[in-house]
Amino acid sequence: MENLIRVLREAQGLTQADLADTLGVSRNTINSIEVGRYVPSLPLALKLARFFGKPVEEVFDDRSET
Repeated sequence: MENLIRVLREAQGLTQADLADTLGVSRNTINSIEVGRYVPSLPLALKLARFFGKPVEEVFDDRSET
């Protein structure tokens, strides 16, 4: 699943650790989401989208998987 987490995070000048601390997850979790190794749970995906003020469909794109 593709996502815009890295782009949105960097646009706000945040490190992976900053974002992880804010959301209550590990920096490794943020890294894994950004590189596509981990698809976040629905609650975490919603937290991420809300944090960036975007609809979840704008942050995460599953159209690459069929």
